[in-house]
Amino acid sequence: MRKLFVFALCLAAFASCNQKKDAEAREAVFQHQRDSLNRVIEQKDNEINDMMGTMNEIEDGFRAINEAEQRVTVARQSEGVTATDLIREKMQFIRETMQQNRELISKLRNQLRQSTVKGEQLKRTIDNLTKQLEEKDAQINQLQAELRAKNVQIGELSEQVNDLSANVSHLQSETTQKSQTISAQDKQLNTAWFVYGTKSELKEQHIYEGGKVLQANFNRDYFTKIDIRVDKEIRLYSRSAKLLTAHPESSYTLAQDANKQYILRITNPQLFWSASKYLVIMVK
Repeated sequence: MRKLFVFALCLAAFASCNQKKDAEAREAVFQHQRDSLNRVIEQKDNEINDMMGTMNEIEDGFRAINEAEQRVTVARQSEGVTATDLIREKMQFIRETMQQNRELISKLRNQLRQSTVKGEQLKRTIDNLTKQLEEKDAQINQLQAELRAKNVQIGELSEQVNDLSANVSHLQSETTQKSQTISAQDKQLNTAWFVYGTKSELKEQHIYEGGKVLQANFNRDYFTKIDIRVDKEIRLYSRSAKLLTAHPESSYTLAQDANKQYILRITNPQLFWSASKYLVIMVK
């Protein structure tokens, strides 16, 4: 009888042990599923935040264009060199901002196409932004036509004041040169270069040698040129990525997509590129 009692106790202990192991296994599966779901949610949040950031930049561009148009409209009512210079400056700004908005809308379409987030509302928003860009193009073309007509009138008046016309021409030439210089400087300030590759690829181009990066005689043609105002996301197509150049950690994130491939997202371009306009990433 005593042996039977001991045997029953052993069976109960064995069953309890198995139940504990089953519970631990279920908990491990649940934790894995929860972690996977959290990664998917985080990726979708990052993609939505990126697209919202691009849309905000586009809207800021449209607001700046509207303000510049208003300044041009006011200046059209005035005469003289100052008004002419202001109109020229604002029209140049409008053309550059319109081009930047075109590039941002194109980038937004690519973001949506590559994103795991699929929504008709986002597509309609991009279509509306494209329509807004086309309408603004038409408004600016009309404004340019009106300005050309007014330039004819100014030209007729300037025939009666030859000395003033000569001065205006000289000032216009100076303004154009300054505008071109400022535009070139602005483009240069907002230009950067990046490259990603395996250790052997980077060594082959003398980009990474002896544990050091970007020493003398590295192949600059191997880098991709970007505009830091527009290009804020770099897909690395690798499950392993390491930045070799120095960039403040608070200015970027390095996260994996649904395929566990890394994406570099630059959250603060001015801070990110402050130390170097060259970015080198080693992948596997």
